[in-house]
Amino acid sequence: MRGLAGTLLIQILRFALYAFLQVFVVSHVTPTGLFGLGWCFLYLGFLLFLPIATPIVVQLLLGFAMGISMDVFFDSGGVHAVATVLVAYLRPWVLRLLTPRDGYDASDSVNIHRMGWQWFGVYVVLLLAIHHAAFFFVELGGFRAVGLTLGKIFVSVLFTGLVLLIVQLVFFPAGRRSR
Repeated sequence: MRGLAGTLLIQILRFALYAFLQVFVVSHVTPTGLFGLGWCFLYLGFLLFLPIATPIVVQLLLGFAMGISMDVFFDSGGVHAVATVLVAYLRPWVLRLLTPRDGYDASDSVNIHRMGWQWFGVYVVLLLAIHHAAFFFVELGGFRAVGLTLGKIFVSVLFTGLVLLIVQLVFFPAGRRSR
């Protein structure tokens, strides 16, 4: 099950699980967001937690597929697709920026237990801030109401980041740290 077919099957199941949870669980638990100001974009966990060695073209295709899936379900006119493709495009640069002294192993995936709290926090907050800024400013159609939009970005980054942290702690194995 370790081969290409197994990896592909696991990623398809992860894609379906994150999309399902976003559409049928998260959107119904907080339909108007957190106090009408912050939203949880759980589906970003799919992109953020991809294996580090995933080629950028595959990341872009997966980002577009996840974003357009969310746009279809939420009738949002491409806003999710724009923001997720941007995150998929910038993820390799963020990973390069945060590369540890010894580098990454070929089999590494984003895992708080392997990478550490500080690395994980910077990685998630940076990419979530990029996604949310793109999402909310494209949704708004410009830079009107900047204060409210920055508030939405801030609260949504905290909300989504906390949920993704819980996902990491509960569902990702706590193997030995190699660094």
